[in-house]
Amino acid sequence: MAKLGFFIEFVELQTSWPITAYSDLAPRTCKTLWNALENPVSETAFHAMFAGPEIMVGLPEVAQNFNPAAIPNENQTCFPAPGECLWYFQGKGAMHGLPDELWEIGIFYDTGGRTFGPLGWTPVNIFGRVSENLDGFTEACRSIRLEGAKSIRFGRLD
Repeated sequence: MAKLGFFIEFVELQTSWPITAYSDLAPRTCKTLWNALENPVSETAFHAMFAGPEIMVGLPEVAQNFNPAAIPNENQTCFPAPGECLWYFQGKGAMHGLPDELWEIGIFYDTGGRTFGPLGWTPVNIFGRVSENLDGFTEACRSIRLEGAKSIRFGRLD
């Protein structure tokens, strides 16, 4: 597989960070997200409530052009490292009180992260890692925790 990469941009900061894809460890996840992100998407990023130092963004409908159930478990963990990016899908009605599907991309920005939620430990596919200026990325993510949601763009590096 050709070397794939993604980016995340904090729109207000006009700053972006490259994400190196783990194409060898999570090939189907990387390729599926790569294809879904032919055009960059803009969305609101929120800070996680249960997982610790994580920002999360829903994959917008325009990029939901694949069958999420077809992505196998790949490179899963409950303890991502700083900068690591996750893919998570939860089907409709899987959790009491949450009737909608979750198409989630999350990025951990510091140590102590864990994928623990209302239903307990949740293994996720780790598909890449922020590969430059993690300190700057950490600072931008902390602003979400302290100031609230931020507009981001997420896409692929060509």
